[in-house]
Amino acid sequence: MKKIICSIVIIPSFLLLFSCNMQKEKKEATSKTVFTGKDGEIELVVLDPGHFHANLLQKFPQKQVSDTVRVYAPEGNELNQYMASINAYNSRSDNPTHWHEIVYSGSDYLQKMLAERKGNVVILAGNNLKKTEYISQAINTGYNVLSDKPMAINTANFELLKSTFDSARTNNVYLYDVMTERYEILNTLTRELINNKELFGNLQDGTPDNPSIVMENVHHFYKEVSGNVLVRPAWFYDVEQQGEGMVDVATHLVDLINWQCFPDLVIDYRNDVKITSASHWPTKLTLSDFTRSTKLEVFPDFLTKYVKNSVLDVYSNGRINYQVKGKNISVTALWNYQAPKGGGDTYNATIKGSKATVEIVQNQAENYIKQLYVEKDKSTDEKEFESAIVNTVTQLQKTYPYVSAKRVSAGRYQIVVPVESRKGHEDYFGFVAQKYFGFLVNQNMPEWEISNMVAKYYITTKALEMAKQSSIP
Repeated sequence: MKKIICSIVIIPSFLLLFSCNMQKEKKEATSKTVFTGKDGEIELVVLDPGHFHANLLQKFPQKQVSDTVRVYAPEGNELNQYMASINAYNSRSDNPTHWHEIVYSGSDYLQKMLAERKGNVVILAGNNLKKTEYISQAINTGYNVLSDKPMAINTANFELLKSTFDSARTNNVYLYDVMTERYEILNTLTRELINNKELFGNLQDGTPDNPSIVMENVHHFYKEVSGNVLVRPAWFYDVEQQGEGMVDVATHLVDLINWQCFPDLVIDYRNDVKITSASHWPTKLTLSDFTRSTKLEVFPDFLTKYVKNSVLDVYSNGRINYQVKGKNISVTALWNYQAPKGGGDTYNATIKGSKATVEIVQNQAENYIKQLYVEKDKSTDEKEFESAIVNTVTQLQKTYPYVSAKRVSAGRYQIVVPVESRKGHEDYFGFVAQKYFGFLVNQNMPEWEISNMVAKYYITTKALEMAKQSSIP
């Protein structure tokens, strides 16, 4: 009897000890994803940084982010370029950073990261074909992920991304993409203007042939970043790895439309979105163009299928015509080789309301400086329009004191933002990071952010599928 009692006592004690250890391990594991806002609690992991946006997210120090950063990547020029940028940030005289980078560059870099489970936020910016799988693996391992766009470049990627958002909910982690253009001041003001009923009225429905929202941006393969010529990796010119223009840079346009024209609204891609047409076409690059951009003397084998008569066809241009909640929209993404003298990447937009139209113009006539205009609808009374302009600008000045209005013609005003009051593109990355880190601390990412990310990548990947089908002879 004593032996039986003794056995009974020993077994529960062992189970109790085992249970305590399990709870301790679980607490230790989950503590990595609980944030309070204290200094240094965000521990970055940079995975395969093949695009300069990875280092831009580290350009400016943030107290909440630990100086120790773990990097997992294959050896090569992309890792070297990333490290050179980080070293430059650390050694600059003005506001230097103090990053301590712990680098693992074995061929099993992804497996190593997942096995070590160091850090709590993964930063992704690189080869877009690999990115969706990277996101999925990181989320399923319990990491939070801040990813450069695009997070999906084809239909298969989109399906995986959808399931990954479900996994993020299950694992209580956040997945977010780097939508820098929301922080450009004219885009921010556009959101304010078109949601001012007194000035703008209601967003027009438009038609497929005459959309109420039209956006276009132009990017360039050969460019400078932080004062240095950007060396593109060869895979950047392979649309199967980088993605075509409509699934890459067009994500910014689709995101701006969701954010500006349907603020705080959940967009269900299954019920609220309809794609009416899509098309794509190539930018043609000579070998000398390619060499100047990549420092490579020949086209690599994986690009030869796009080469005709020594000219590389890059299907980087695309147009998507679609509807969201019955509003007709057109977005166009274009890639040229190099910007005209005095120019750079450009963005133009027109958004039509029942009382006024809001325009962003960036062209040679504007010296390639982005400008914002409001023009009254022909049905709007001139005095009512001018009164609405005055009231709107007065309200805006409470938040943006440097904003003013200038009449440029009858019924047309410029919303003036001095160039010296505008932040630069590289600054926006820090703003995105701050927003995301706030979500981590407060656990309050809005549902519309998640649904609109899913809708955005449905629009771009479905449009690409349609464009490819329509171009088949």
